[in-house]
This record gives sequence, structure tokens and C-alpha cells, in this order.
Amino acid sequence: MSKNFYITTPIYYPSGKPHMGHAYSSIVADIFARFKRIEKYEVLFLTGTDEHGQKIQKEAKKNNKDPKIFCDELSDNFRSLTKKLNLSNDDFIRTTETRHYESVIGIWNRLIDSGDIYLGKYSGWYSVSDEAFYEKDEIEDKDGNKVSKSSGSRVEWLEEESYFFKLSIWGDRLLEFYKNNPDFILPSSRKNEVVKFVEKGLKDLSISRTSFSWGIPVPKNNKHVIYVWLDALTNYISALNFPDVTNTKFKNFWPADLHIIGKDILRFHAIFWPAFLLAAKLSPPKRVFGHGWILSDDKKMSKSLGNILDPIEIINKYGVDQLRYYLVKEVSLGNDGSISMDNLKNCINSDLANNYGNLCQRVFSFIKKNCNNKIPENTNLNKKDKNLLDNLINNLPHLIKLMNNQNLNEYIKVVLSFSFEANKYFNDSEPWTEKKKNHKRMEAILFTIIQQIKNISILLNPIVPDATKKVLTTLNFPSKNINFDSIKNMNNLNHKIELNNLEILFRKIEDDN
Repeated sequence: MSKNFYITTPIYYPSGKPHMGHAYSSIVADIFARFKRIEKYEVLFLTGTDEHGQKIQKEAKKNNKDPKIFCDELSDNFRSLTKKLNLSNDDFIRTTETRHYESVIGIWNRLIDSGDIYLGKYSGWYSVSDEAFYEKDEIEDKDGNKVSKSSGSRVEWLEEESYFFKLSIWGDRLLEFYKNNPDFILPSSRKNEVVKFVEKGLKDLSISRTSFSWGIPVPKNNKHVIYVWLDALTNYISALNFPDVTNTKFKNFWPADLHIIGKDILRFHAIFWPAFLLAAKLSPPKRVFGHGWILSDDKKMSKSLGNILDPIEIINKYGVDQLRYYLVKEVSLGNDGSISMDNLKNCINSDLANNYGNLCQRVFSFIKKNCNNKIPENTNLNKKDKNLLDNLINNLPHLIKLMNNQNLNEYIKVVLSFSFEANKYFNDSEPWTEKKKNHKRMEAILFTIIQQIKNISILLNPIVPDATKKVLTTLNFPSKNINFDSIKNMNNLNHKIELNNLEILFRKIEDDN
């Protein structure tokens, strides 16, 4: 079985500043990437920016800037976001890079050779904002304008010469692919949407434009530029140095294991992308996971409602681990999820400060005062001690299965329960009482609870990497040992050197009023 794992975020359209939806997709992908590294996989984690198209060209002109210079500035905002969110991405792709240009030309030529591209004329409803074409039943009249029912974006009637991809002939092959790969689209509700759409019949897809010039020119006909979705989706193989399919990177990491996307771009990833790849005689990705929207107090975020929550502002005020934990704890992955500042504060206080953070502070403080600031060596553990440790260790296969099926919320719930149990164990065992009665018993309790803190910290590391790194550093536990083997090993902590100092992990948030 391959120990390589390739995961991607969507590449973000940098027409505005990063918002909570960008943060959510990126954080979710980062958590899965970090988890697979704990499983000792060789991980490739890709994110980036989608920089071509009519919308970018118009915005650049409005700002009196060359499109490339305009994109350089906007893309830097998203590159900075990867640092702000503490992402562990291995690569950052831009569709204005030479490697991407070569990759798009490579897949175009394959589709020409396969006979899946022809020149025709397009007429239909098009949204500049969404870079998407819509059928008649997908639009409606609103305030005197035609708009997309799904996005609310304005659409306009468009007629122009266009190259087409023969999507209509791929319907049966796609349905067969979905049947043979039942977990290709998750959650299952998204899969049902896609299957129904394909079963209705597919139309050939316009894949070039002549009404703007900001894009990759069509080979041998540079009056046309390659339409954004064939351009944008190809980024996932551009990062693997396609069209060279013999290179080690491509052979090791394609097909991608997991595309994390928002549900609004599911059709492009679950229908267009596998059809392009199959036509180009390339393997489709193994899985596409379409998550829901982030809502603010049960309403979709919008400038007009004034309810946009800025991830950068929240990080600056409360911390990046706090935002990462809250988003994935509060929002059920796959569904729309409502977030609010009040719930954020409650989550930080109850789960992080009072539970995990308080456990670490209490135990380390007790060891400092009563054990010369050193972890007691392995002593005789009783049944209660062993049950605490064994419960977590025996649950590892279940936890791995949860994460590999993207059941992130259940994973967090289980790991959080271990922290609650550890707090209860420490309280009920009363090492402060045993200190006076039975010093060896006190040492056994402390050995047990330190092991459990180490184990919980490893399991929480993908979600709150900064805080857990501080805890493990306090234990003199090397980062190279953050893996599941270290959870099962009870002899990998140094008992001979003093613990490092641990600063407060999560400060309780007091009522602003």
C-alpha cells in the first residue's frame, strides 16, 4: 500500500481579500494533511490562486494595473493567509506560473488528440462573477436582472465562437465511474446531487473565450484563451510537473487522494474534472469532499448584511489555534454551519481553556512542586491507570478510520472525551493526598496522566498545532516523534531532565461588556 498522500484546497480566486470560507477550506485540508503525517505518510499539500479570467482583467483595468502585477499583489494576500492560518502546505500554485501554462497546454493537446475538442459557437447565460455558464432553469429574475439561483450573481446572454469539450458523450462513463467508486464524492448527499444532474443528460462544455485576453492562449489559435475551469482545475497536476507523467512526483502522488472544496464548485470538480481526465487518459482523483457554507448567525455572509466575520481579525484577537479549533468543532463537515462570536468565546473557554489547557497547567504545576520538575519513572500501574491509557490506545484504529472518512467532528468529540476523562482521573486519584500516604502511588498517577497528556496532544496536534507543540516541548518530546507509534510507547519521555516551562495555552475570554 502506498504511503503517499496528496491533498489540495481549491485554488482561490483573488478578486478580494481572504474571507472565512477560504480559511475554513484551508484549515480543514491542513488538519487532514497533518493527520496523515502522524500516520507516517509522505504528504503533499497544495493550495494556491486562480488568476485568469474576465473578472480579473476587468478589475485590473479598473485599478489601472497590468493584470499580472495586479495578480501578484492579490496572490500575496493568499500566500500570507497560509502563514496566518499556520498551514503546513508544501506548495503554493499560481495559474500565472510557467509550470501551470505548460501543464494546461499539455492537457489541451491530449484532448485534441483524443478528439474531445471541437470549434463551434456558444450562446447562453454567463456569469462573469462566477466564471460559470447556467442553463435557463438555473436562473431567475430579481430586481430587473437575470441572476443565478445558486449564487445570486448577475448573468448575461453571451454569444461567441468557442471551443467545446464533448462532455455530452461522457455521461455514461461518469455514472459508471461513480458506481465503481462509491466514495469518490462525499458526503453522500453531494454525490446524489451530482448523479441526478448527470442522469438528466450533459451538454458539451464551452472551454475557450474570445471576449477577453487574460488567460492561456489556445494552441494554434491565440484569438481564443482557454476557459477558466479547464485552466484552473489543471493546477492539481501542474504541481506534479505534468505533462511529464514519468517524473517521480507525478508517479508518487497522482491520482490525488483528496480534493477539499466548497459545495458551490462541486459540479466542476465532480463532473468536468473527471471527464477531462478520463478523456486525456489520466486517472481521476480518488475523492472530492464538498463542504458546506460558513454562516454568520444562521445567515450567509455578505457585505450588504454587514455580517462578514474576518478570519484575520479573529486570529489577531483570540489566536490561530482558537479559530482552527472552533471552526472544525462547531461546523459539521459537509453541512452548512453557523458561527458567532459568542459561541467562539464559549468554545475557547470550555473546550480549550477549562479542559485541555487546564489539565496541562495543573499537572505540570504539580510535578514542578512535588517531583523536582521531573516526570516520575514508570512505576506499578493499577487497573484504573491502565484502563485510562488503554482506552485511548484501543481507540486508535477507530480514530484513524474517522479521519480517513473525513468524519472530523466525531474525531474531535472522541479526543475531547479523552481530555475530560483525564481531568476526572486526576481529580479522583488525588495525587496530593497520595503524596502524604503513598509516594509511589502518587508517582504512578503522575506517570499515567503525563502519558495521557502526551497522547492527547499528539491526537490534537493536527487541529491546534501551536498549543500542542508547546505542551510536547515542555515534555522534552521531539517533534519527529509525533506519530501513532509514540502513543503506544510508554517509555519515550525523558525522566532525567527537568520539564520546560509552560506558558498559559489558552486564556479565558471574559465578557466584553
